[in-house]
Amino acid sequence: MSEAKVALGRRLFFETRLAVTHAYSCASCHDPARAFTDGRALALGATGQPTANGAMSLVNVAYNISFGWAKPDVHSLEAQMLEPLRNQHPVEMGLAGREDEVIAWLNADPEYRAGFAQAFPQSGGRATFDRMVKAIASFERTLIAGHTPFDRYVFEGRHDALTEPAKRGMALFFSTRLGCSACHSGFNFAGNWRDAQGTTGEASFARNGTSATALRIPTLRNIALTAPYMHDGRFSTLEAVIDHYQQAGKHRSDKNEPHLQPFVLDANERAALIAFLHSLTDEQFVAGFRRLPGERTHSLSGR
Repeated sequence: MSEAKVALGRRLFFETRLAVTHAYSCASCHDPARAFTDGRALALGATGQPTANGAMSLVNVAYNISFGWAKPDVHSLEAQMLEPLRNQHPVEMGLAGREDEVIAWLNADPEYRAGFAQAFPQSGGRATFDRMVKAIASFERTLIAGHTPFDRYVFEGRHDALTEPAKRGMALFFSTRLGCSACHSGFNFAGNWRDAQGTTGEASFARNGTSATALRIPTLRNIALTAPYMHDGRFSTLEAVIDHYQQAGKHRSDKNEPHLQPFVLDANERAALIAFLHSLTDEQFVAGFRRLPGERTHSLSGR
């Protein structure tokens, strides 16, 4: 990690010329305004092909111990990045087979040549595919957000940081009655603990509520900004997610989903739980991320 490497990685993160269409970038699926997600049920690649899952938030991704929705053996951002860069079925960035062409262009560009020389001073200023990936990963590791109302309440002792409904929702979230925190645990409200135990799995029930697929448990930080929800974006609101888990608890299998609890919330409890989930949004981080000149998401919808 170095300031020069992060600056280079940030530029590459927003660079549309890496994509096969020259009109797409990493930021197309990971928009800073949406807590580095894209607002779609399924992420789209550079050519418009849908991927199998939604775009996962990159906020606080430095704390993850595995990456991606369904590959718990991917343990670094560098390893994870190879998939969107080189995927062909579907195409995401479309870099497969174009690596030499892209690296030659980076080495021919005076500004990128200077950037690589500063970021990798022992490289003679040469861009390589490996150095490009390392630079982008360095930028992604700086996307740290931890100044939510919840953080101010718990870590700074500011008792007015949470509303009374949010405090009641917090008590529900951490209660054994609901069991939310059994999966969404730790500082990041994610699945790191369960990953470490080898039991990764979003309790991702099929629409009939009777079958489940093991998937990564995503962070709940900035959850109010990252709709739609679940790996396939099937729910557009937090209310729908709560309804889903309320129904899923009734059909759980003690063997496969022991942490899902059967529960019923009244209207006040539902409102309180949602108020707590909203308290996990770091407005300061989102508002403070200012795009530099030329940085756009360049998504297919023109954002």
